[in-house]
Amino acid sequence: MAANSAQPMGSLPSGLGICTTAPDIFYLPELVFGGLVWILVASTHVQSPNPLGWVMFVSVFCFVMTFLWLIVFAAGGHKNSSGWAAADFAYHGLAAFFYLSAAVILAYITLLLKSPIILFRIYQIDIAAVVFAYLATLLYFIHAILSAIRWKNF
Repeated sequence: MAANSAQPMGSLPSGLGICTTAPDIFYLPELVFGGLVWILVASTHVQSPNPLGWVMFVSVFCFVMTFLWLIVFAAGGHKNSSGWAAADFAYHGLAAFFYLSAAVILAYITLLLKSPIILFRIYQIDIAAVVFAYLATLLYFIHAILSAIRWKNF
């Protein structure tokens, strides 16, 4: 019989446990997809009246906060407190909402800016950014749901 390395839902993991437990296993994909949104939006030509500043704010804010959240959980700074479980749910719910709003804005702007004048390569980069923004939204949403379940079982 294999050893069970999974944490019970009523406790917060620390150390390498964050790489093996739900919802904490989503930290790395959230960082990757959020970073991709950040990089792809930053690599295109942004016109001045364009609301992509919100998209950049969301992607940079969530990238930094998720990285800090990952460090706190890996270092065990939460001390297995139910307050941290509630904060984990609140942060990931807020991040999912922010990313959804950013993804909708990004998709709308991408559709508006589709024209024969704009290079097709830039349009492809914008489409990739939209896809990754929606994937990041999905990851943060799943993380929020699983964090809520863990918080309720704490």
